[in-house]
Amino acid sequence: QAQLVESGGGVVQAGGSLRVSCAASDPSFNTYSMGWFRQAPGREREFVASIAWFRSTTRYADSVQGRFTISRDKAKNTLYLQMNNLKPEDTAVYYCAARKVGGGSSTYGEYDYWGQGTQVTVSS
Repeated sequence: QAQLVESGGGVVQAGGSLRVSCAASDPSFNTYSMGWFRQAPGREREFVASIAWFRSTTRYADSVQGRFTISRDKAKNTLYLQMNNLKPEDTAVYYCAARKVGGGSSTYGEYDYWGQGTQVTVSS
């Protein structure tokens, strides 16, 4: 069964940077659009960024625009999220997701596969 495995989470001070990764078990993921979502305690899962499989068109939530960058390395079957100028409100579990059909989406229900999540904690 196809899997997504996140890594790279940790604790960082406000203003710092962190890169989280998402490794796909199957090269077929290179033809899927991918996304990052996050969920803080007591809050619903929210969209962070997405990248379309075709032309790698990217989308970002307003809250991370200009600070976060989504990218993918198809040779490594890996998705990345580079996070700069981190803020305490970025603290959450970060999940990667894959969508088999269609472009990048900010809608949780449009993704078909999910990773287990990686914790990112930003201290003030």
